[in-house]
Amino acid sequence: MSFVSGRLDRERRTIAVMIHMYCRDHHGATETLCLECRELLEYAEARLARCPFQEGKTTCAKCPVHCYKPARREQVRAVMRYAGPRMPRQHPVLALWHLADGLRRQPLRKKAGKTEGKP
Repeated sequence: MSFVSGRLDRERRTIAVMIHMYCRDHHGATETLCLECRELLEYAEARLARCPFQEGKTTCAKCPVHCYKPARREQVRAVMRYAGPRMPRQHPVLALWHLADGLRRQPLRKKAGKTEGKP
């Protein structure tokens, strides 16, 4: 899956790298992901594609809208807890971009004349 937005494509690459690291070290995957991790990556990509904030989004952890189902959210948290500390050593550029994206303010979303989130 490829996104028009550079920001969303970078977010997709970051989550894909993190899931691959997790799957390799926890499920013994080499080139391809196990079924569980492949489904998680597909789910994450689908959520990104439907993100209401698109280019203006912060990291998902800081987002005012939680679009992941609770079980999937816990899976992603486990992946990030494991892969996050390893990212700077294995993928320093993506790790720096992810840190910078986390410094973004919560995005505003306009819906039917109302504004959600914080400025």
